[in-house]
Order: sequence, then C-alpha cells, then structure tokens
Amino acid sequence: MKHQLHIIPSQQIDTSKWNECINKNNNGFIYANSFYLDTMTDHWHGLIIDDYKVVLPLPWKKKWSIKYLYTPPFMQQLGLVGGEIIDPNAVINAVQSFAKYGDHLFNFTNNFTTLPTIVKNNFILDLSVGYETIHTNYKTNLLRNLNKQSAENLIYSVSENIKSTIELHQQLQAENIPHVTTDDYDRFKKLCILLQTQQQCIIREVKNKKGEILSAALLLIDQKRLYNIINATTEQGKNENANHFLMDQIIREFAGQKLLFDFEGSNIPGVKNFYEMFGAINQPYFHWHYNKLFWSLQLFKR
Repeated sequence: MKHQLHIIPSQQIDTSKWNECINKNNNGFIYANSFYLDTMTDHWHGLIIDDYKVVLPLPWKKKWSIKYLYTPPFMQQLGLVGGEIIDPNAVINAVQSFAKYGDHLFNFTNNFTTLPTIVKNNFILDLSVGYETIHTNYKTNLLRNLNKQSAENLIYSVSENIKSTIELHQQLQAENIPHVTTDDYDRFKKLCILLQTQQQCIIREVKNKKGEILSAALLLIDQKRLYNIINATTEQGKNENANHFLMDQIIREFAGQKLLFDFEGSNIPGVKNFYEMFGAINQPYFHWHYNKLFWSLQLFKR
C-alpha cells in the first residue's frame, strides 16, 4: 500500500487531528503537541502520513538562507508518532529534501537500523505498580540516603511559583547548558504558565526547617508520563541528599497512577547512576545528524 506523505507548515496543520495522534499513541510525547511546538520553536513544519495516522514534527531555523533542523531546549524526543508501519526510507528522503542539514531526536520506537544514529539514555519508572513495589527495587545507597534523620530535617512541599523555579535552574545550570538562552527560558516560562492552568505543570520542592529551598523539580504531566523537565539542587541540598528525598517523595505521591515517571536522561555517568538507584530502566532514543549540503557548504554549522 502506498502511503500519502506531505510536509506542511504549522499554520496549515489541523491541530485537532495532530494532537489526537500525539495523545493516543504510546510514542507520542508532550513535546510533540502543537502548543508545545508553537511556543518553543522558531518555526516548525509537520510531516503527515495518511490523514494524521503518523506524524513527525520538524522544528527548523535558517542560517545564510539555508533551512536546517534543530532540537529546541526543553524538548527531548520527537520522531515518528503513530502505530502504522511505514517505509522509513520514504520519510528520510522527504525530511532531507525539506532541510538538507540538521539534527533530530527520534523517539524510542524509531530505531532505524539504516540510519547512523547516536543512542541516548532515557530512564523511566512505571508508577502504576505502587510505591511498595517500587521501593523494593531501590538500591542500597539510595536507601541509606533516605534515612530517618534526613526525612525529619527535610520538608516536601507543593509550589506554584514557576518563575522562581525556572530562575533557580537557570542560576544553577547556566554553565552546564550555555546553549539555552534567556529567550528559551522565557518561552518555557510562557509554556509552563499555559500548562499550569490545565493542571499539566506541577512544582515540588524540598526545604529545610528554615524554609530555604534545597531542591526543586518542575514536572509536566500528560495521560502517559510525568516528565522531570527541570530539577535543580543547591550545594547545601546536595550535602543533605535533598534531591534523593525529592525524587522519592514525588514517586510516593504519584505511585499507583497509570503513568511512567520519565527522568529525561542521561548519558552523564553520575546522573545515570542516580536514576538507576530508583530502579529506573533505560528506554533509549536516537540522535540523528545529517549533512546533505553541497561540498562548498560542508563547513556549515561546524
């Protein structure tokens, strides 16, 4: 069967059909919803197959009048979303005709063996099994850090202050993520304010008894996943294992719900080990970089 494939600008997309495809399929992430893309990208087109049975978001920019694909901040895996089996070569050819240079993060179901991709770690935890079952899979080091004394000195609380949480992350992580600009943070703040009105953006904090914030997490939620988008811990918080306590309390709060806790990474050994302590399993996704420019432009973006 020959599939109908089109790439069209975001303004022409039927957002109702687009978002329905994202939300009903297991490989559709919150980042691929039209409102997320509209807020966080400079521009985006959508590759659509057979009247929105399968879709592929394509964020893009221009440099020297050349269109290229890029991955905006606060947006992990996109890729092909949908349950239909299609010819990946037709998709790749269409994407490379649309933009001859770029990077794209395919989701965990898009393991195309014909493409040169880099495997990226993403750890998930099934919350539906309940807290007691999850807790039995905690590693010994984690259990040691979640001792009674720490719990007595740390206070888990709910916050609605998007601005201060994002600013804390910006302050603590600026050196580690220099590519994330002030404009990116402003866009993300706008997105979170929108999602907060729909109960899809939540903030949890750990404070000491003086009321000082030691660790904070800003999480997004849809009907499939709880996304650990922002997680910031102060030096004092690290000394008191505040982030261990924070993650444990979030897991405890949402355990039993039909959600996956999506830790969002990571290939960094220390972060990877931290997530694995909670019994999280790796569900990798795939980074695709390509360059189909003429030889005289091969230095583009180097």
